[in-house]
Amino acid sequence: MFLVERLESIIANGKRLPLTNNVVVDQVAALDLIDQLRVAVPEEVHAAKRINSQGERIIENAQQEAERIVARAQEQAAFLIDERGLTQAAEEESRRIIADAEGDGEEVRRGADEYAAAVLIGLEGDVVRTLQSIKKGVALLDERRAALRAGEDGANNGQASDFDLDEEDAAAEAVRP
Repeated sequence: MFLVERLESIIANGKRLPLTNNVVVDQVAALDLIDQLRVAVPEEVHAAKRINSQGERIIENAQQEAERIVARAQEQAAFLIDERGLTQAAEEESRRIIADAEGDGEEVRRGADEYAAAVLIGLEGDVVRTLQSIKKGVALLDERRAALRAGEDGANNGQASDFDLDEEDAAAEAVRP
């Protein structure tokens, strides 16, 4: 967002062209910011992948915990059967523990999925806003370049134009803050 704000500042502080909504901006600075934005956007994608990976690890941990709980339930069931001869009570307890473990595992997976989805949706919104800002900046720069070319073409064809400056004057104007 800082880079987008800097690009916006360069455009907002550009020198206005008479009788138009166009401004002259420092091309080097604008292109440098666009390059920095190109570098920053992949970092956001990597962050999204990291978050997704964390979600997968949480799900794996939940599955491992569920398996441990099931194993513990089976051990408890075997103990009850062996020690007390309470086969029916052991089976009921085993089913209950397994159901609890599966319910806990499912709840952890659901929570991890919701968290990962919420983070990815927020990140997607940030990336979309950044991309829209970049597209607007590129479109504005394209419009300005087209207007400058049109002005140069008019000057080259001997037509009167607001852009009727020789090349040295135009270069000096583009460099001035």
